[in-house]
Amino acid sequence: MPIDNHIPSRFCASPLSGEDPITRYLRRTGYQRFEPLAALIDMDGTLYDSMPHHADAWKAMADSAGIPAERDEFFMYEGRTGASTINILFQRTYGRDATPEEAKELYGVKSRNFQAMPPVDPMPGADQLLREFMEHHMRLVLVTGSGQSSLISRLDHDYPGAFAPDMRITAANTTQGKPHPDPYLRAMALAGVEPWQSVVLENAPLGVESGFRSGAFTVAVATGPIPIEALWAAGADIVYNSMEQCANSLPKLLFR
Repeated sequence: MPIDNHIPSRFCASPLSGEDPITRYLRRTGYQRFEPLAALIDMDGTLYDSMPHHADAWKAMADSAGIPAERDEFFMYEGRTGASTINILFQRTYGRDATPEEAKELYGVKSRNFQAMPPVDPMPGADQLLREFMEHHMRLVLVTGSGQSSLISRLDHDYPGAFAPDMRITAANTTQGKPHPDPYLRAMALAGVEPWQSVVLENAPLGVESGFRSGAFTVAVATGPIPIEALWAAGADIVYNSMEQCANSLPKLLFR
């Protein structure tokens, strides 16, 4: 399942030229106002430039198990729990879900593959954006479908003070991963906010759909090979083509 690598080198302000993203958000949701109090933030491909390593780790796992797979298809699965991704492969190959034992074993292989790779870097621009959020006293919640402890354990070092330990939704906290809205609804409950007070930050279609379905204002950032059009189609209210661009522009939109 190859992915079109063409991503326009422009900032996409709106699918309709000149239309304000917040006005469009209020119209689509029916909310009377938008008051950004909490930022609900994905991890892989958003805070860390980790998706190429994840794709390589998944592909190596599939190869070792004799399961046909294309490397780039795993970019499209970003946001799913590990078991959900494994079930996609099993349904396609064997016509059934993996057993819990099979899923645990194969996800362990994938995790070890990932951990054996060189450390990934924080996403350029992410620290700037988080600092802007904190300066505006927004409540920050991590929302990831990953159980990859090697990255989650780095958050305090790479983004000090951003994510309190009790403000993190991971694969351990939800059985219904993205694109289901449950991860972001749980994050809103942690932050004590309503959908119209929430900003979701995502980089992949499944995560964007999860944010859209939760009712939050959903920001997409194209940091990988997924075409911008797929992010719009998943329900993004605004799309940026890099995290640095997002960090420079999003606060001006939210706190104007």
